Amino acid sequence: MDGPLVSVIVPNYNYAGSLELCLRALQEQTYQPIELIMVDDGSTDDSVAVAERLGVRVVHTEHNMGVAGARNLGVTHARGEILVFVDSDVATYPDSVEVAVGMLAADARLGAVCSIHDPEPLIRDSLVEEYRALQYYYWTASSEGHISFLFPAMVAMPRHVYDEVGPFNTRLRETEEVDYGHRLTQRYDMVLTSAVRSRHDHDDELLKLLRKLFKRGRARVPLYARRKRFARGFETSNRAGGSLAALAAVATLPAVLLGPAGAVLPAAALAASILADLGMYRFVLRRRGPLFLLYYGTVHFVVNVTIAAGVAAGVLQWFCSARFRRLYDSDLLVRPSAAGEAAT
Repeated sequence: MDGPLVSVIVPNYNYAGSLELCLRALQEQTYQPIELIMVDDGSTDDSVAVAERLGVRVVHTEHNMGVAGARNLGVTHARGEILVFVDSDVATYPDSVEVAVGMLAADARLGAVCSIHDPEPLIRDSLVEEYRALQYYYWTASSEGHISFLFPAMVAMPRHVYDEVGPFNTRLRETEEVDYGHRLTQRYDMVLTSAVRSRHDHDDELLKLLRKLFKRGRARVPLYARRKRFARGFETSNRAGGSLAALAAVATLPAVLLGPAGAVLPAAALAASILADLGMYRFVLRRRGPLFLLYYGTVHFVVNVTIAAGVAAGVLQWFCSARFRRLYDSDLLVRPSAAGEAAT
């Protein structure tokens, strides 16, 4: 007997390079019935042609809305009882939808099931991408279980949960998943699980990755300022400490000019940053050996500095801008509904 209809929504903007891998993986899912919807957000490459060649239904935004708006538009065209969002740079394992739907059916309090990406990238383009795949995998795999972050690159949720929580906030181009996770976990549980697997085509250029991480760090400050205990399961104190220590190592570097005694401060900060991520460095060493670890550690230090700098910029903006402090105001409250009350 078939289960409930699942609507798989793939938001896309100029990801033709990975889109075919994404859509073919979804067409090969073991679960049925599925309707597959690709929402094209004003692509200028041949993304639409790729989807149409595979026989996938394409919905178009009127203008580039960002991933939040594309997901919301996809939902308005969806008929399924279960919504599955899959980014167009992600390829799911054949049983991903089946496992996620089974987990939702087994627990009425479960509002969303998020996938963990493999430590190998979907498409190997650069060493930066291999760094990011390993770093992202370690951070997510070590956070497996109940979380307050939403990982929307591959996430399944009942339609009634989406209807209750409301749409993704289209004003948030970098942190819509943080906001959505906060709103959802006010009423439901949410899990990150390696039982639902996928591969991600991560950023392959360092500057592009750093810009993204800086923007995300800055934009999260207003929500964290209000919800100090919000980031359950992913952004741990060790990870935050590692980033702050890396920034401190850079900030205190001029002290070296004072002589050997002045070198103590940046050296101590660097050591603290390494110790905060020691488990991750051991993981990378086991998988890739000492030579790659040297490269990995260098890139990760730069990433840590960038994240901390983004947060510092966000704190400064929070003090200076009332508008920035209200960035999440319109979406802090969850819509009441009978379904939500029943799950409480």
